[in-house]
Amino acid sequence: MSNKREFKKYVEAIGGSICDEMMIAFYNVEGADKEKIQNSITRVLCATGTATGNANVFFDKGMKAFGSAGEYAKAKRQFFKQLFAKINSDFVKEINEALKEFNAAIPESAKAEQKAAAN
Repeated sequence: MSNKREFKKYVEAIGGSICDEMMIAFYNVEGADKEKIQNSITRVLCATGTATGNANVFFDKGMKAFGSAGEYAKAKRQFFKQLFAKINSDFVKEINEALKEFNAAIPESAKAEQKAAAN
């Protein structure tokens, strides 16, 4: 990601899309475990909120702490690169856990119907 704003938009778009699909299943898949789907949606929303909140970090060193503006820019870029990689990794991990829980909430008959319709 090139900046905080784009990262937040990315996280919110992914989280929103996943929640939309989960809500569709919640209301339209017969026999789905609604409580598990609700928990999955909550996990996605929490992961999204946590990721966007954690992105609100500032580089805590000023230019005076470095020998040149180039060194400062390099250190700042490296800091944010590592920060966003960690936040994204945590976000993806939590989303994957929510998707596992969601998939467990969908009955096998509905999964088989979906596979048949896709082919």
